[in-house]
Amino acid sequence: MQKIAVLADIHGHLPALEKVMGDMKTRGVDCIVNLGDHLSGPLWPKETIEYLMKQDWLQIKGNHERQLTEQDPKNHGASDGYAFQRLSHTELDWLKSLPVSVELENFLLIHGAPGSDSTYLLETVEHGRARLATQDEIIERLGRTKSRIILCGHTHIPRVVEVAENLIVNPGSVGLPAYDDVSPEYHVMETGSPHARYAIMEYKNGHWQAELMAITYDHQKAAEQARKNGRPDWEIGILTGFM
Repeated sequence: MQKIAVLADIHGHLPALEKVMGDMKTRGVDCIVNLGDHLSGPLWPKETIEYLMKQDWLQIKGNHERQLTEQDPKNHGASDGYAFQRLSHTELDWLKSLPVSVELENFLLIHGAPGSDSTYLLETVEHGRARLATQDEIIERLGRTKSRIILCGHTHIPRVVEVAENLIVNPGSVGLPAYDDVSPEYHVMETGSPHARYAIMEYKNGHWQAELMAITYDHQKAAEQARKNGRPDWEIGILTGFM
């Protein structure tokens, strides 16, 4: 395995995923990994899961898959609620069957941080925004992780960070370039552009290197879908990469 494509946080955005896949096909990847939060949001959850279930990728679950399959639907937020209402029992069972993490040679695939799908590994929230976490914060969150290379998602912020002999890569979000959340306090996460994002890991000259990809696509269509489904927050995030 010489070249791995890394996807995360599709959030039901099938048109962005299809554009990413088109770009990926020109790059000769050997393997595709998908790091969770596949469906939740006011876009195309049904069409997205139908696409994902046909793939032979390594796919794990994120915090939204856990919420979709384990929470009482009465407690779902707007994004999970929209997706849940459109999924069949078979599709929910598929989501539930996904692992929470995968170890692959020198790689660890997780959604958030080791042991927690809802923890930001590379960001720390302060004063309503997110900053790059310090080396000590990241090392503490890694805990006893032995894998040399950690692939994670959850924050939607693309980053490549080297800490304590670990290479940590977040590919960014395929489908949602900005959002706001209330945990651990109210904050916004912003990439600053409407691109669909993913990463390529390539083994060259005895080392793994990471390349962060930002792909243009017709984001107006997705913004209109969000607006039609009563989510102006998603509309703005998809259009601009800001909140």
